[in-house]
Amino acid sequence: MGKILNLAGIIKESIVDGPGIRMVVFVQGCPHHCKGCQNPQSWSFEGGEKGDIDIIINAAKRNPLLQGLTFSGGEPFCQADALADLGKMCHENGLNVVTFTGYTFEQLTEGFDQHPQWKRLLEQTDFLIDGPFILEQKSLMLHFRGSSNQRIIDVKKSLEAGKAVENYDI
Repeated sequence: MGKILNLAGIIKESIVDGPGIRMVVFVQGCPHHCKGCQNPQSWSFEGGEKGDIDIIINAAKRNPLLQGLTFSGGEPFCQADALADLGKMCHENGLNVVTFTGYTFEQLTEGFDQHPQWKRLLEQTDFLIDGPFILEQKSLMLHFRGSSNQRIIDVKKSLEAGKAVENYDI
């Protein structure tokens, strides 16, 4: 039995939460409470359903159409330890990982000392969609993002460079 996530839900196949066909794992619990959030039911850290990461990766492996998994929420970095393990399993099985977060890349990297699990999850993330959703900057024309302040970040290149490296060609 693997680590347990507190889940708001899972979408088995999505084409709007990252490149290709993806399984989307929505975690329960979020401290950001963005005005206009599309998932306000995921804010509470209470409730949700328990999900074993071994069961999640096994379901993903059974779908040959999947390009990867997307971690969304809620706030994935509130459950970074288990999601880092799930991300590692994704990579071991040829799947990529996209993580949505209300934190900025800079906030996450500045928090590594206090939250070492954040670094583990970032290291298992291929692309990070960062920043809070800002209703006043909402646009339906943005690729994989809800508001124009949010960035698509190539995490591997960013960690190597020590600064956010954006990539909108995913």
